[in-house]
Amino acid sequence: MIKISKKILETLEAAAKRVSRNAYAPYSRFQVGAALLAEDGEIYVGCNVENASFGLTNCAERSALFTAVADGRGRGDFTALMLYTPGDKCNPPCGACRQVLSEFFRPESLVYSSCDTGEVVAWPMSELLPDAFEFSTP
Repeated sequence: MIKISKKILETLEAAAKRVSRNAYAPYSRFQVGAALLAEDGEIYVGCNVENASFGLTNCAERSALFTAVADGRGRGDFTALMLYTPGDKCNPPCGACRQVLSEFFRPESLVYSSCDTGEVVAWPMSELLPDAFEFSTP
């Protein structure tokens, strides 16, 4: 398991909470923020962006990851992800986000979630999606 210092975790949590305020969530009213930590210490943020068709909604986790990929990052470049989910429960990523994250995270990479109670929960990627789908090329 990859260890993250308390100071870095606090920085990630603050970034995720701050960016959650930018979420476009008129349907769920559930403003989620994500802060993605790259190996070199760079932090990429994302928030959820909903759409009236629901299926075209993009979660905070994928928003942060796609921004990092657009900046030239790739598989194995990430150390951790911190989510901020409003309310009194620390929520894990949805199934679609778990699959997308598994493409870029190592099994021992940690995904954290924080909420309004001050609690922080962590899961290794291997626990969030133990049998991730992988595409094999011939």
